[in-house]
Amino acid sequence: MMIRFIGISLIALLFVSCGNTSKELAMNSSDEEMQQEKKYEVTKTAEEWKKLLTSQEYNVLREAGTERPHTSPLNKQYAPGTLVCAACYAPVYENEHKFDSGTGWPSYDRAIEGQVERDVDYKIGYARTELKCNTCGSHLGHEFNDGPKKTTGKRHCINGVALNFVSKGEELPALRK
Repeated sequence: MMIRFIGISLIALLFVSCGNTSKELAMNSSDEEMQQEKKYEVTKTAEEWKKLLTSQEYNVLREAGTERPHTSPLNKQYAPGTLVCAACYAPVYENEHKFDSGTGWPSYDRAIEGQVERDVDYKIGYARTELKCNTCGSHLGHEFNDGPKKTTGKRHCINGVALNFVSKGEELPALRK
């Protein structure tokens, strides 16, 4: 009986401590930072975003939705250029870092440094690395560890509706403040 009690206690302790450890590892901020909500350079109310974005853009960018695969014209767009966040127009990806992942969504092996933040979401029952615009906090997609091994090994699986393409040589739009 005592062995059974010890065994159950150890399993419960392991379960609780594993949960805390993975949660701590997943977080990108200290306890103090977690208590303060991040302030973005571009902020708007839900109503303001709804006036600026299409319903599909709003669903993906502001509600962390996902567009259907193989529906974005950006999926096969390989021309030189820059991808900007469709919400605030901040540059987030360079097309030179794009690759065909075969997933049906535009995929990049890296973002423009400092322009995309990583967060953790549990929306489908387990931790995934969510990618968000570092200027306005809009949801872009997710990061996976199955990208090109010759570069970063990362795959930024991005919703095409979250991006606008600006051809190389064209002026980038001003931030949508």
